[in-house]
Amino acid sequence: MSPALSEYSDALAATVQSASQYVVRVEGRRRLPATGIVWASDGIVVTAHQVVEHDDNIMLGLPDGRTVSAALVGRDPATDLAVLRAEASDLATPALAEPDQLQVGHLVLALGRPGQSMQAALGIVSVLGGTWHTSAGGTMDCYLQADVVMYPGFSGGPLVDSTGRVAGINSSALARGNSLTIPVPTIRRVADTLLAHGRVRRGYLGIGTQPVRLQPAFVEQVSQDTGLLLISIEPQSPAERHGLLVGDILVALDGHPVRHPDDLLAQLSDDRIGKPVLLRIVRGGSVQELTIEMGERA
Repeated sequence: MSPALSEYSDALAATVQSASQYVVRVEGRRRLPATGIVWASDGIVVTAHQVVEHDDNIMLGLPDGRTVSAALVGRDPATDLAVLRAEASDLATPALAEPDQLQVGHLVLALGRPGQSMQAALGIVSVLGGTWHTSAGGTMDCYLQADVVMYPGFSGGPLVDSTGRVAGINSSALARGNSLTIPVPTIRRVADTLLAHGRVRRGYLGIGTQPVRLQPAFVEQVSQDTGLLLISIEPQSPAERHGLLVGDILVALDGHPVRHPDDLLAQLSDDRIGKPVLLRIVRGGSVQELTIEMGERA
């Protein structure tokens, strides 16, 4: 082995060894345990929501070999994040890498501890994009994907850059057929909310939609060529109580154009819950406005 390759190999091993101080085993489901990372030295651990199948009897395998119990602080299925509080203190915490410190092509490691020892997979950042919304309505501060192999038990574990900083938490539940990484700003925001309130509040209208093209007669009136066709209305929902109908086409919410499902999800923020919002719809050959009180998703 050449000296340069040997040094590179040793550097990767050193990065894994350093990261092992804050990577924990999460026993929160019937099958193979998963992985989590220490978020705060007083026992706060973050992991993937989908690997914590029950709310109690959760155990964590710490880097020093101890197994301790943990309580579920809260979970957010929409961003696939869960926060646990372990019966431990003085734990090592990682350095963090913000999205603007990453570039496509950067080397990264996916790490897991589904057993007693560390596991790792090497790859590169393959996609780095802007803010996006999950199908469940969660907001991700950036789209981060790496071409690393997600071995069984890696969900909830960190994606680590070449300097050993955590770039995010790996998840196999956010996109069908793809493993994505929940970026640090999203983890920070959701974890802070769960620690403060135990849950993440999101607005709710109770409608099922699909994008449709508007007829030419309406394009000029609403200054857009697509909207969201209401294909279902949930019983007892804000939409039903305030008179929305299947067949309406939603084109704006509080003056914000709604062209695609992501546009609507972006407007279902917690600060609108319980407040009136103005919907602009196409109904029966005319553009109408309807005020509706935003509900809260259960």
